[in-house]
Amino acid sequence: MADKTVLLAEDDASIRLIVNQTLVAAGYEVRATSSPEALERWVRNGEGDVVVTDVYLGDASIFDLLPSMRLSRPELPFIVMSGQNTILTAANAAQHGAFDYLPKPFDIDALTSLVQRALKAPPKTSVRSINPESQKAISDAGLPLIGRSDAMQEVYRIIAKVMNTDLTVLIEGESGTGKELAARAIHQLGSAKDGKFVALDLAALPAAEINRQLFGANGEPGAVHQKGGTLYLDEIGDLPAEAQTQLVKFLRDANGARLIASTRRNLGRMVEEGTFREDLYYRLNVVRLAMPPLRLRKEDIPELARAFLIRAQRQGLSAKNFDKSAIDLIMAYDWPGNVRELENLVLRLAVLSPDDTITLRDVERELRAGASEQKGASGGFEKDIETLLHRHIMGDLISSREDEESTVYSRVIDQVERPLIRLALSVTAGNKVKAAQLLGMNRNTLRAKINALGIAEE
Repeated sequence: MADKTVLLAEDDASIRLIVNQTLVAAGYEVRATSSPEALERWVRNGEGDVVVTDVYLGDASIFDLLPSMRLSRPELPFIVMSGQNTILTAANAAQHGAFDYLPKPFDIDALTSLVQRALKAPPKTSVRSINPESQKAISDAGLPLIGRSDAMQEVYRIIAKVMNTDLTVLIEGESGTGKELAARAIHQLGSAKDGKFVALDLAALPAAEINRQLFGANGEPGAVHQKGGTLYLDEIGDLPAEAQTQLVKFLRDANGARLIASTRRNLGRMVEEGTFREDLYYRLNVVRLAMPPLRLRKEDIPELARAFLIRAQRQGLSAKNFDKSAIDLIMAYDWPGNVRELENLVLRLAVLSPDDTITLRDVERELRAGASEQKGASGGFEKDIETLLHRHIMGDLISSREDEESTVYSRVIDQVERPLIRLALSVTAGNKVKAAQLLGMNRNTLRAKINALGIAEE
């Protein structure tokens, strides 16, 4: 391994030192620099077997330098590191033929493994760049996929790998997580960008209309017959059985649009239950992209909330910002409606908040109003609980024997108390005294319940 040389370009001295030492310890020879000119010189002189580089070296962007370097050394693999961690960074790296994109901060062992794989992989020879119009569409109106969390980095990496292929992609995730935005990003950043993006919401269409729009009628072609571009089928799990059969036939010899499907349902379970065709499932599930719920990437919430305020300003509303307490409350909430719910809240706040700064009280008011609307629509909290009891507890009540001591009541109380206490602790960032005050409970009683319910160990 000592005969392999890594060219390391990084303008942060501490990162450069750590990466250098790690790669040397792994048995590589390392030439390190913070200068884009030195990196270009080494590459053109035929030095190095793999390049590890930051996106920005001083004022220079590696994406401005990569085309000429890859033309002179098309077989040389480039690993691009970045603290920007946006979808455009990942897409740019893929479009310029980089071997891979590594968001900062990263696990140093992951970088070592990536270098090893890059040295063994066949060379990439394509040299392209992001279409400026596509980049503008992604950057501006689209507000496509915002967030720098680990969960979103995996989404960006998959999009970057599939956007210039014609592989079918299945996007899974809860409602409101941004499945269509991911599909549009694949289209706008990839090789299908010059064609149309046609989206059909299968959950919102009656069966006859689905068949007409998908496959055509009265001599008129349907969406599946378009040449080039992307066909996006939202909520594919709602596709009627007849249409599933027709779609399988089409996919066997399709040469038209690239197909991207999405679902909030578990298609694998639907296949087991016989409500979704197994052959269609495997034809759709070529590349799987899982969109994370907002509660699992809460570190992205401040950036998302500010981005939605900017969108509101572009729509003609006055400029506003959040104070820290408002952001803290927004981050404490679990967002069952995901990014869509957050966007709706921010737009309401942009319209209704009287001052330029949105406060904790403003957010509390709108969250309560939203909860009241939901309560009215569902029949109330007690009705929701009754529905859940019928679903999960009725069987236990029916099957219980008179000669056995039942634990149903205690189990139900535990299962209600546990999430309630967890919610209070999340709102107070783990402060047990404040949580006890919010719940109207003695703090010693709360501590005892936390221990008894095993919440402290979670």
